[in-house]
Amino acid sequence: EVQLVESGGGLVQPGGSLRLSCVASGFTFGDYDMIWVRQAPGKGPEWVSSINSNGGRTYYADSVKGRFTISRDNFRNTVYLEMKSLKPDDTAVYYCYTGGSWGQGTQVTLSS
Repeated sequence: EVQLVESGGGLVQPGGSLRLSCVASGFTFGDYDMIWVRQAPGKGPEWVSSINSNGGRTYYADSVKGRFTISRDNFRNTVYLEMKSLKPDDTAVYYCYTGGSWGQGTQVTLSS
C-alpha cells in the first residue's frame, strides 16, 4: 500500500521559514517523480514544485520560484520542501503526490 506522510507545517510569521517532509512507503521511491501541491482556503489545488526520480531536475511554480527548494533523499524515501521568505499567500495545506497517491497534507499558516 502506497503511503505518503507529510510533516513540518505550522504557524509562522511572514518572512519566516519552514521545511516540509514527506516520507513515502509501499513503492520503489527512487523510481518516481515527486510533486508538492497546495490548497489554500476556498481555492483549488495549486501545483508548487516537482522533482524527478533521481533529484537531478526540479521545477517550480512562478509564485514560489526563488523562495522554495525541493529536494529528495532516496535512501530515506523522503522528499522535502524548504520554504523561505514566506508570505501570507503561502497559507495552505501542502500535499505530496505521486502516481495517483496523495498524503494527508500538512497545514502551513502565516500569522498576520
